[in-house]
Amino acid sequence: MARMVDESGRGEESQNPERQEPDRGSARWGPQHAGARELANLYSPGKRCQEWISVLLCFSLMAFNFLHLLANFHLGHLWYILLGIAAGILTADFASGLVHWAADTWGSVDLPIFGKAFIRPFREHHIDPTAITRHDFIETNGDNCMLTLVPLANMAFNFLTLSPAEIYHLYPWYCYLFALGIFVTLTNQIHKWSHTYFGLPRWVVFLQDCHVILPRKHHRIHHVSPHETYFCITTGWLNYPLEKVGFWRNLEDLIQGVTGEKPRADDLKWAHKTN
Repeated sequence: MARMVDESGRGEESQNPERQEPDRGSARWGPQHAGARELANLYSPGKRCQEWISVLLCFSLMAFNFLHLLANFHLGHLWYILLGIAAGILTADFASGLVHWAADTWGSVDLPIFGKAFIRPFREHHIDPTAITRHDFIETNGDNCMLTLVPLANMAFNFLTLSPAEIYHLYPWYCYLFALGIFVTLTNQIHKWSHTYFGLPRWVVFLQDCHVILPRKHHRIHHVSPHETYFCITTGWLNYPLEKVGFWRNLEDLIQGVTGEKPRADDLKWAHKTN
């Protein structure tokens, strides 16, 4: 039976014995957890290089595209711009939930290349939630920057090759893509802030309190074991409606019925490591 959660982050655990926490004698979570230490040690120099390249390319393309958006701005586009920005934020929130859910729920750290590079951080995060607060800007944002490179590069190419008339007609679409790109890029930074309880800039706390970006209290709901709800981590706007319709649960039941794979099996394996 699924766990019920409320906005305070408290939860009633199901009676499924497969979802119990590690033995009382081991560190239940944090940097001293055996699984957390092993996962942290899998962060490689090659991975670091990929993150640096992704961040540099992403922010260069963002600056280039922003300058061209300013140069092509027309007041007549104002309402379309606002609509495109709102749609971009909602799309980014859903995309963050979809990626977060997929990496939390399926796959294994043992998968060639992909496992250590992209699934490892999700496993580490559940048994050491504060690890993300100790990551620098590059490690925090490198993967999300990589995800936005293709759409940002395509937008830059279009600004260089299309006529002003063509750009005028496509301008609202570019505003949508740019807003989507910004919020996808910043998702892990916003996620990091949701785990940071001291020293945040006042403007970040203000945005969290206004629920413009993911609030800290809201995100605590996801960290009630077994981490099966509230996956959207950009703004969190879609978490409640998706939970109400059982979106993730129904999707998991469908995949399990087709493949026989159990959700979060690899996540539980790492949580139960004791040495």
